[in-house]
Amino acid sequence: MTQTVPKPIAEATSLREKSWVFFNGEVVHYADAKVGLLTHGLNYGTGVFEGIRAYWNEEREQLFALSVPEHFERMHQNTRALQMTIPWSVEELVAVTIDLLRRNEYREDAYVRPLSFKSAEIIGVKLHDVPDSFAIVTAPMGLYVGNGGIRCMVSSWRRIDDAMAPVRTKCTGLYVNSALAKSEALQSGFDEAIMLSGDGHVCEGSAENIFIVRKGEIITPPPSDNILEGITRAKVMHLAQEELGLEVRERSIDRSELYVADEVFLVGTGAQVAPVIEIDRRRIGDGEPGPLTNRVQDAYLKVVTGRDPKYAAWLTPIY
Repeated sequence: MTQTVPKPIAEATSLREKSWVFFNGEVVHYADAKVGLLTHGLNYGTGVFEGIRAYWNEEREQLFALSVPEHFERMHQNTRALQMTIPWSVEELVAVTIDLLRRNEYREDAYVRPLSFKSAEIIGVKLHDVPDSFAIVTAPMGLYVGNGGIRCMVSSWRRIDDAMAPVRTKCTGLYVNSALAKSEALQSGFDEAIMLSGDGHVCEGSAENIFIVRKGEIITPPPSDNILEGITRAKVMHLAQEELGLEVRERSIDRSELYVADEVFLVGTGAQVAPVIEIDRRRIGDGEPGPLTNRVQDAYLKVVTGRDPKYAAWLTPIY
């Protein structure tokens, strides 16, 4: 029996198939960028990716992409961990990204997904002497998680340790760890998961860095606690310190500190700045987004949408 595809899904699929992507040095339609079922990266998770947001400013009729060079700099570094090489410079990749966003004519918030992956169609687990490929795909993007207050649970799945896999990289295979935690949270009635490190310290969300507020001080786990060194995390720390005059400290956080924190929030390319109002069915603060979190969120959104000229250098205008 032939199933009828809902119209919104069918329209979205059609638009995606016709969108322009960058694949192994050529700009082609998404529908023409194909990989085989035995592709190494698909079977073994041997890939590295980035996530870049672009924000539409209706008043200025401009699309602003955030921290584009920094994402490609990190990607160049990350691919070395998986013995891959990106044959284009950061500057060239920035230019390709601008071209794709223009070609796809976004007049809304968008997302850019660069992906480097082992592309040989072979059976066998290794990294060396396996050819790799590179692609950049774009898509419309709204909210990844709610920004008005989300409910979290501490996952039973622990964050992978750096001695097991390169946790500082956005390695595709590592995200099965995140997927397990995220589905556990969603299927348990929560919005997001919080993961602990192997030794029981608070690490991060399924795909976000975490901050807590205690006695007016903002605290976030250090890189040594197996977190991804997030670009959004660094931007938020800068804005909190330099623009809002808040103290930010990197140190290990115990699980019980989540419950007694005055405020908790998650940050990331997708999540942006997301207030957490409940963890493990325990209310955080008064159960509403906290005042410091709101200040950080407002400052961040003002910057990324091009409404704070002081930080114009963080943005790449597309049109």
